[in-house]
Amino acid sequence: MFLRHPSILPLPLRRHTALLPHVRRTLNSTSSPSASTTARYASTSTHDDPAQASDHHNSHDHGHGSHYDPPTGWLWGLRPGEKYEKEGWEDLFYYGFFGSLLLTAVAYAFKPDTSIQTWALEEARRRLEREGILEDPDVKK
Repeated sequence: MFLRHPSILPLPLRRHTALLPHVRRTLNSTSSPSASTTARYASTSTHDDPAQASDHHNSHDHGHGSHYDPPTGWLWGLRPGEKYEKEGWEDLFYYGFFGSLLLTAVAYAFKPDTSIQTWALEEARRRLEREGILEDPDVKK
C-alpha cells in the first residue's frame, strides 16, 4: 500500500494511520472482523453520547451557526392586511442611491468628448483651413 510512512502524511491523515493494520487485516481476510473490533474503529468521536458530541460542537461555534429564519408562509414575512413599517435607513438609502444614479446619468450625458478621433478630425480641419484647401465655414462671403 502507498500509506506506509505516516510521517509524510498530512496532519489530518496521521491520526488515522493507526487503523492501517486493521484495514489491511480486514481486506486480506475472508472472514468479517469481530463486532468489538468494528465498534472500536467505527467511532471517530471522542464522546460516547451523541448528545454530548453535538453540545461540544455547538459550544465552539463562535456565532457561526445557522442564522436561518424558518419560513412563515407570508411574502416578506407580512400577513395580509398588515402595514409595512419602514426602518430608519431606508429613505436615506433610496434617495442617496437613486439620486446619485440620476446625477451620474446627467454627468455622463453632458461630458465633453475627449476621444482621439474627435481631436484628430478637428486638427485636420484646422490645418486644411489654414492651408486654404478647405473653406472656413464661419467666414461669410
